[in-house]
Amino acid sequence: MATSRATGALGYLESRKNLAGSACGVAGLGLTLAGVAGAYWPVVVAGLYAAGALIAPPERTVPPAFDPREELGVLLEDFGRLRGYVDGVELPEGPGEALAELLELYGALLEPGWVADVLAADPEAVHAVSRAVRQDVPESVDAYNRTRWWSRMAPGGESPERHLERQLGLLREEAQRVTAGLHEVEARRQQTHTTYLEERGRS
Repeated sequence: MATSRATGALGYLESRKNLAGSACGVAGLGLTLAGVAGAYWPVVVAGLYAAGALIAPPERTVPPAFDPREELGVLLEDFGRLRGYVDGVELPEGPGEALAELLELYGALLEPGWVADVLAADPEAVHAVSRAVRQDVPESVDAYNRTRWWSRMAPGGESPERHLERQLGLLREEAQRVTAGLHEVEARRQQTHTTYLEERGRS
């Protein structure tokens, strides 16, 4: 507790508020030596110190630095668990192929390397892939498994396989939009570099 108080006191001594207040207090001492403050010089010095401390800008707390590649590392581990889960689920040929293609696309995006670096620089793209891997795909497969059991007990209505195919198709479209967006970022970066080299060549 004493150490904490000592650290807090030391922090205040180095703070902007104390430095600004001290500067104003020194100005008050200058007024006192010049004979302006008179007998009320302690009040003047204290008042100027308080005014300086009040008008000083607040201390800026530096936000923590997050490495987006660390998030992708965790997401890649979750993707591995998702693969293990779907490997244990029996799917018909159509949805099975659609799921395999979708997982291949996610795997290509998350594979450590320059593609993953481009993905990591786009928080919205990371969120979309994370949501799909951790929520959408496992929920779709699990819903298929449960609905298939009920369909066997009470046949009729649209087949669970059809619903699963539609869900996987929508997820594939989303993954393709993410991929297209990342490709566009890389294309703009290449164009910018080309423009830079052209302008440098003309100068």
